[in-house]
Amino acid sequence: MGVYRMLDSITSYIYEAVARIFGPNDDAYPAIGVQPFAGEPFKQRQADW
Repeated sequence: MGVYRMLDSITSYIYEAVARIFGPNDDAYPAIGVQPFAGEPFKQRQADW
C-alpha cells in the first residue's frame, strides 16, 4: 500500500501543477491600461578617469 500511496501522491502533485499551468488565468490585476511616461530618460555618463 505504501508504493500505491506514493505513486498516487506523485501523480496528484504533477496533475495539479499541469492544471495550474494550462488552466485559465486567475490574475487579479486591475484593468487600468498603459501608463504614460512622466520622467526623465536615463543618460549614462562616461567614467571620469
